[in-house]
Amino acid sequence: MTRDQSERIHFVTGRLAEHALRRTLQDLSEAAGFAYSVDVLPITVAALMTPKWIERHWSIPTEATRVVIPGYCDGDLAVLQKASLIPVERGPRDLRQLQEFFGTADKSANDYGRYDIEIIAEINHAPQLNIADILDETQRLASAGADVIDVGCDPGAQWKDVGDCVKALRDAGHRVSIDSLNMWEIEQATNSGAELVLSVNSTNRDAAADWGCAVVAIPDDPETLQGLDETIEMLAKGGVPLRIDPILEPIGCGFAASLGRYMETRKRYPDAEMMMGIGNLTELTDVDSAGVNFLLLGICQELGIRSVLTTQVINWARTSVKECDLARRAVSYAISNRVPPKHCEPRLVTLRDTKLYAYDMDELDQLAANVKDTNYRVFAESGMIHLLASGMHLEDTDPFMLFEKLLATNPKNVDPSHAFYLGYEMAKAATALTLSKSYRQDESLDWGYLTVEEKSHRLKKSKARQPDGDANQDKVS
Repeated sequence: MTRDQSERIHFVTGRLAEHALRRTLQDLSEAAGFAYSVDVLPITVAALMTPKWIERHWSIPTEATRVVIPGYCDGDLAVLQKASLIPVERGPRDLRQLQEFFGTADKSANDYGRYDIEIIAEINHAPQLNIADILDETQRLASAGADVIDVGCDPGAQWKDVGDCVKALRDAGHRVSIDSLNMWEIEQATNSGAELVLSVNSTNRDAAADWGCAVVAIPDDPETLQGLDETIEMLAKGGVPLRIDPILEPIGCGFAASLGRYMETRKRYPDAEMMMGIGNLTELTDVDSAGVNFLLLGICQELGIRSVLTTQVINWARTSVKECDLARRAVSYAISNRVPPKHCEPRLVTLRDTKLYAYDMDELDQLAANVKDTNYRVFAESGMIHLLASGMHLEDTDPFMLFEKLLATNPKNVDPSHAFYLGYEMAKAATALTLSKSYRQDESLDWGYLTVEEKSHRLKKSKARQPDGDANQDKVS
C-alpha cells in the first residue's frame, strides 16, 4: 500500500529490538512512503511493556501523526489514545512482519545465508577405511556443507596409503587437510595436495616451512598455552600461513577455562586466523548436538574464529556438519544485524516446534457438530488425541484406549487397512503431544532440517468394497 508522504509514524520499542527496528524501517519507510521516528524506552524486552508504563515513559514528537507500539504489549490502549491525541495501534509481534503489516514485500531476509566460517569435517580413523568408503563419506560431508575434508590418521601407526587417499580426494575436487603428528604422513599428504596440517607445536614446527601449506598452531600445554607464542613466532618468521587453536576442552575437563583461552588468544593476536575444534564438546557430551554446535558457532563468530573442526561419529552428533552449516548462517546474520538469532533459522528447531497452532475445545466441539460424514478427523489438542466424525467426538491420552472407544461405537468403515492408518496417525498425534509439536493429519511432523516429507496415505476404496455402497465412506479426511 502507498501511504501519504506527509504521514510520520512514531514507533515505540525497547532496547533489545532497537537496531533491528531501525534497520527494518530504513527500507520499509521508503517502500511504504512514510516518515518515522523511533522511541527507545528504558526497558530491554518490549514484550514487558504495558500501556500505562508506556504512557509514563514515551515522548511523542509534535509532528507524529500515528503511533505504533509493540505487538506483545497487552492491555487497553485507551490510556495511550487519550494521552497522545493521535491514533495508537499495536504492530505485529514479529518485526519481520512489519512489511506485511504495512503492505510491502518482506526484504528483511535478503542478506540471510551469508557466512564466513569454514567447516573442516574430519573423517576419523581414515587408515581403517578403504579409499572408496572415504570418498563416499567425503561426498556426504561435502553435501552437508563441509568446505574441507580432514583425513584423521591413527596415532602410533604409519599409514602407507595416506598420499593415495589425499590424491583421490583432490582428484574428486575436494579440499583436504591432514590430521597427524607423524612427519612422514604429513609429508606424503602435503606432497599429494593437502592444504592444511593439523597440528603444529614444538614437536614438529621445525619442518613446517618445508610442507608448503598452512598449519594449525597449538600450545604444548593447553592449560597454560605454554609453547604457543614460540610456535607462532617461528612459523611467522618462516613465512608459514597459520591459524591458531588454543584447544577446546570438554565439560568437566576445563571447558570454561578453555573458552577463556580463546578470548585471551584473540586479544593477544587480534588479526590472526583462528580455529576451534568443536568436536571435543559435541562428541563428548550426552546431549543432541544442534544446540551445542549453534552456541559454539556463535562464540566463533563473535571472536572472529573463521574455521571450525568437527566430526560426526557418535550417533547424537551424526548431523553435526549440517548443523554447523545452518548455524554459521544464522550467527552471521545475527551479529551483522545486531539482533538475537531468533526466527531466522527454524530448521535447527527439531525436537519442538517454533510455534503451536492450536484449536480450543469450543472450536473442536463446533467442528464435531458440523461434520456430516463418517470420515475421521484426528487432532492433538490440550493434551488429548481427538477423533471426530459425524455425530462423534472421542478423546483420550492413549491411542490404544481411543481406538477401543472407536470400536465400541460399532463403526462400519474400520477394516484392517483403515485401522492401520488410524493407528499410524494417532501415534503421530501422541508424539506431537509428548514433544509439544503441531500435528496435522496426513502431514509429517516438523523435525526441522531432519523432516522427511510424508505422502498422504488416505484410504480410498471403490464403491464395490463399501459395505453400504457409499464410495466416500471409507475415505479418511
